[in-house]
Amino acid sequence: MATPALEDLTPPGTDFDTDRNPLYAHLREQGPVHRIRTPDDREAWLIVGHEEAKAALTDPRLANDIRHSPDWKDDGGYAIGLNMLQTDPPDHTRLRALVTREFTAHRIEAMRPRIQQITDRLLDELPATGRADLVESFALPLPLTVICELLGVPPADRAAFRGWSNEVVMPSSVEAATTAAQDMTGYLAGLIETKRRSPEDDLLSALTRTAEDGDRLSPGELLGMAFLLLVAGHETTVNLISSTVHGLLRHPDQLAALRADWSLLPGAIEETLRYESPAERSAYRFATEPLEIGGTAIAPREPVIVVFAAASRDPHRFPDPDRFDIRRDARGHLAFGHGIHHCLGAPLARMEAAVAVRSLLERCPDLDFDADPDTLAWRPSMALHGLLRLPVRYTALGH
Repeated sequence: MATPALEDLTPPGTDFDTDRNPLYAHLREQGPVHRIRTPDDREAWLIVGHEEAKAALTDPRLANDIRHSPDWKDDGGYAIGLNMLQTDPPDHTRLRALVTREFTAHRIEAMRPRIQQITDRLLDELPATGRADLVESFALPLPLTVICELLGVPPADRAAFRGWSNEVVMPSSVEAATTAAQDMTGYLAGLIETKRRSPEDDLLSALTRTAEDGDRLSPGELLGMAFLLLVAGHETTVNLISSTVHGLLRHPDQLAALRADWSLLPGAIEETLRYESPAERSAYRFATEPLEIGGTAIAPREPVIVVFAAASRDPHRFPDPDRFDIRRDARGHLAFGHGIHHCLGAPLARMEAAVAVRSLLERCPDLDFDADPDTLAWRPSMALHGLLRLPVRYTALGH
């Protein structure tokens, strides 16, 4: 029997490209683990149950290193350097420790005033017409500016970097993605060399000094780290900010509750992370030996995908999971992963989203959709989940 494609498993009357939650609910009803064919025509095990997802994400027998793949020949042409998502202990442990040493809670918290400054500037620049695409004018430039300043990417280079990043994570074609990866590789290699010659007070300069101080950070690892931090450091936060605003506008009672009590803001961020997971799934993982998850036997070298979005709507973990409720205890969602690969930038993403959402809602008290929310397009990707556009109207204070 042929392995079914995900699109073919989508329940009638629902659209695989715009909303996969009905598909994931349908699969969860049948069991937590399924053999499927992905949109890029690969066979893999798909994990949609919360308990099973956590088990998979902490199982050392599931490796991230692509060399454990059954058909591995090269890195596919997209990888830039060697980053933490592509490695397993002990290499992963060493790489993460080197970044954690520089990417500290103190460094992140020290960025709060600057994040507020960038947020205020972007709000000042909202069109006086009272209409804007909130993704393009706010949710995207805020985290892009923050991560570029953190890493030390010059302002003049950020537009080009955004184009490369978008093509790598959401390819328009194999050729375009390969070209973007090559261009970004050349740019980052040059930027690293610049930081090595003339270090500044930024994270990339600090990592370059780490490489020179005798720690085992190879040139390829330094390149991969820069790529991962820059791309992962803004792509998911764009989705988090826009999805939080979208969720609140779609649920006016929740928005009113938040405006009346700003102590609900952290809960609103966590509920959005659970309800509209910015990263839909994990990277491929590969069994290094026979194992069993959710009663399903997985053979060596078989690929496994953990669907964060499906696990975070598992009714066994979150009652009434399709209800958006900012008062819910959403702890335990898997939007940032779990285990040793839990997202290093989670505290920064939470801070940026909180600053952005509160500042926007305070500045624009009558913020509302400027298009039918049912017609809004989401990114056509199984890796990242977010709106392509978020048209809004408002009467911005100060205009």
